[in-house]
Amino acid sequence: MNVNGAFVQGAEAYGRFLEVFIDGHWWVVGDALENIGKTTKRLGANAYPHLYGGSGAGLRGSSPDASGYARPDKDVVSRFND
Repeated sequence: MNVNGAFVQGAEAYGRFLEVFIDGHWWVVGDALENIGKTTKRLGANAYPHLYGGSGAGLRGSSPDASGYARPDKDVVSRFND
C-alpha cells in the first residue's frame, strides 16, 4: 500500500525532472566551454606561435607566393587544355 499523497508524488516527480534538467544543462555548458577553450587555444597558437612553443611564422597568407605552398608546375592556360 502506497501511503504517499499526490503532493509527495508530485514533489518526487518534480525533483527527478529538475535533477535531469540541471544535469543536462551542466553537461551542455561544460561541453561548450571545453570546445570554446580548445578553439581559443588553437586560434591563439595560429596567431601567436611564439607564445605556444612554435617556431613557425604564424598566420600565413593564402597566396602561394606569400605562403610558399602550392607552387604551380605549369601555366594556367595549359591546365585547361589537357
